[in-house]
Amino acid sequence: MTERYIGLMSGTSLDGVDAVLLRMDASGSPHVEADSFLAFTPEMRQHILQLQPTGLNELDRAARLGNALARCYAAVVAQLLTGQNLPASSIQAIGCHGQTIRHAPHAGYTLQIGNHALLAELSGIDVIGDFRSRDVAAGGHGAPLVPAFHQHVFASTRENRVIVNIGGISNLTRLATGMPVIGFDCGPGNMLLDAWCQRHTGASYDANGDWAAGGQLHPPLLQQMLDEDFFRQPPPKSTGRDLFDLAWLEQQLAAQASIPPQDVQHTLLQLTACSIAQSILQYCPDTASVYVCGGGALNGALMQALAQQLPAQHIHSTAQLGLPVHQVEAAAFAWLAWCFCHRQPANLPEVTGASGLKILGALYPH
Repeated sequence: MTERYIGLMSGTSLDGVDAVLLRMDASGSPHVEADSFLAFTPEMRQHILQLQPTGLNELDRAARLGNALARCYAAVVAQLLTGQNLPASSIQAIGCHGQTIRHAPHAGYTLQIGNHALLAELSGIDVIGDFRSRDVAAGGHGAPLVPAFHQHVFASTRENRVIVNIGGISNLTRLATGMPVIGFDCGPGNMLLDAWCQRHTGASYDANGDWAAGGQLHPPLLQQMLDEDFFRQPPPKSTGRDLFDLAWLEQQLAAQASIPPQDVQHTLLQLTACSIAQSILQYCPDTASVYVCGGGALNGALMQALAQQLPAQHIHSTAQLGLPVHQVEAAAFAWLAWCFCHRQPANLPEVTGASGLKILGALYPH
């Protein structure tokens, strides 16, 4: 029996909400039918950023922002359904990641907000949310969750592959014959690049990496940043804005002589490329091809830097495997909703560090 699911993803890049309409056939194979995107307003983005550090009156601010996010999610769902001329009744469930505010698996929790009950009310569709908590409860990081989906749709018996997602944080999935699937966060992806670009140019991101490409590498700064303990930790591991934020970057810069802002941007781009490449070289031997998705895949300077760091590997877009770069994560959460509805475990303990396979998510019926 064919079933349709909608996956929603708003990640650490804070650019907006990606939505994917996923059709699951009787064999459990996923097929993307459509996608949509709704950008965050500058005010929404600022409200999310303000909740990242601890502060006053967080409960009220988080609850209000959760409601605003639910309305944003409902709007992109309506946009997607209207574009396909489909009624809400044709959708089995929405898989909603929510917006990560804190990620602290070392303290036994990860927090995504979005008011799934309100989303179910506004959309008229069952919502599956809170995918990460069950894995954390079992001793895992609750992240990354997409490697199970990567395995389902991208694994090959002919080629050793690595799937790299470059969002706010970069993460990878190893898909190699005869080896277990592993996945982990490599380090900052677009997060620091976007923040530094906005501070010094006013643009929300460095289009195609052009500003970074005009700068020069500052080797002492790059080496100092790579000395961060996170990069030496073995997987499973995950990170987020809790570590790699502007305050972290300012601490790094304080230990250096004055560096032109454009050179800092270039060095940050090299940090992203280098941390991904080092992760692949250390933990993914005999990789033939690297397939990149997420917003970072559209950064030409970053892709060139990654190719320079990995001369023995072929660097491609996931579009060559049938999924455009902007669809992968949202499609993953639609697939996770399907797994929940069919009571199939969807975590990979070797990826997250959880004690075993778990059914992920919680149901908010409409």
